[in-house]
Amino acid sequence: MASADSRRMGNDGGGGVGGAFQPYLDSLRQELQQRDPTLLSVVVALLAVLLTLVLWKFIRSRRSSQRAVLLVGLCDSGKTLLFVRLLTGLYRDTQTSITDSSAAYRVNNSRGTNLTLIDLPGHESLRLQFLERFKASARAVVFVVDSAAFQREVKDVAEFLYQVLVDSMSLKNAPSFLIACNKQDITMAKSAKLIQQQLEKELNTLRVTRSAAPSTLDSSSAAPAQLGKKGKEFEFSQLPLKVEFVECSAKGGRGDTSSADIQDLEKWLAKIA
Repeated sequence: MASADSRRMGNDGGGGVGGAFQPYLDSLRQELQQRDPTLLSVVVALLAVLLTLVLWKFIRSRRSSQRAVLLVGLCDSGKTLLFVRLLTGLYRDTQTSITDSSAAYRVNNSRGTNLTLIDLPGHESLRLQFLERFKASARAVVFVVDSAAFQREVKDVAEFLYQVLVDSMSLKNAPSFLIACNKQDITMAKSAKLIQQQLEKELNTLRVTRSAAPSTLDSSSAAPAQLGKKGKEFEFSQLPLKVEFVECSAKGGRGDTSSADIQDLEKWLAKIA
């Protein structure tokens, strides 16, 4: 009698939400047991849609949490002045950084989205350490090049760029990538097109010598990422992430008090926000 009463109480206790749906669940179970092709197709389709929506929401939430734009490059490439110009529009004398600087940046678009600009040190002994610290939060990477000094710095620029690209490709959510050819106000500055061509040549050489070396920034990778396609001369278009180029001048063309020429950079930031 006690066990019968217990079973009866258990059945009565399901009279809430579960009890109300029990007849439908029993019917669904019976239909599936009979392997009704139509019903099975509907259930599979609904499950596929549900899983797709859950995955899409997860990816969007991960992407929306990545709000940082990393400004990287060699020393004296003009990263810090670009950082100041984007935030204030003003010119300021800068010096070599030994730590990071960050601030909220309001994007110039209809949504008024905020990004976090992070200026990372360019010194050789510090830049990889800081890049490792902030890479997981990167929505975008702006690699700043001194267009006027590019000819003599091309090998150093290519070596750092190689490491940043390999590390970016290893991330689950690869950041948007821009190479900002700065200091275009200087007469001897190289154009973005020429800088792209020379970097492709240097990266083509580097990938041969480093193809067997592990990634410097992401030791968790079992094997280093391959830049470009084997057997072909390297081009940025071969990468799984899109690399874009813009010309800019943080200083401006008419002295320290002039407006900066960074409109293309601002448009790119609005696009990726």
